[in-house]
Amino acid sequence: MKTLLESDREFICDIQSPCFQMLSEEETELIKASKTQVLFRTGDNLTKQGVFASYVLFIITGLARQYIEGYTSKSFNLRIIRPGEFIGLSAVFNKNTFTYSSVAITDCQVYLIEKEAIANIIKQNGNFAFSLIQRYCEQNADLMNVTRNLLYKQMNGKMADTLLYIDSLKTENKDIFRLLSRRDIAEFAGISAESAVKILKSFEEENIIQLKEKDITITNYEKLKEISKKG
Repeated sequence: MKTLLESDREFICDIQSPCFQMLSEEETELIKASKTQVLFRTGDNLTKQGVFASYVLFIITGLARQYIEGYTSKSFNLRIIRPGEFIGLSAVFNKNTFTYSSVAITDCQVYLIEKEAIANIIKQNGNFAFSLIQRYCEQNADLMNVTRNLLYKQMNGKMADTLLYIDSLKTENKDIFRLLSRRDIAEFAGISAESAVKILKSFEEENIIQLKEKDITITNYEKLKEISKKG
């Protein structure tokens, strides 16, 4: 992790995200005064589950993996966090600690914004508040879908869902599968790494996917969607 100064080549001067365009000049200045720009290298933790949260993170560039840590060494991946998304918003509303962990899967440039500044703007700017609530609801709906799949689908269905989800991110990063280990993929599906490897191999033998080192190419979307639907 590296704190970026204005003299650094990587420093990004302006807040370009649409949600920040809703702010007044005074509110924009409050954000600028309350933020620190940080570069997280691949593999760095952006947040750690259970750790005190004094700030909210906003992803400027790069990708991160959001996950929940269990009481043992097991983890479950929730989603890939993309540019333009916040991390740790729950700390603003009802939690003083991060409720999940997140780790950079590429180099990430991030704003660390003091949560009190975000809370103050939410209270006085309805459009900004509505934008955050909308994001919250979308993430909550996705989480409910993930939970339903975990509860009611068999391993093949879980893996099909995982592959379709990760593949949908290829438009933004064509190497997305290369950024994830087989264990990462298994933890998106909620199964063991050994089971994930076996299912991927069986999908390849059925000509549903093509495996090439870490990369995965879906060759039969309809079949994979059918497996996902039937669970």
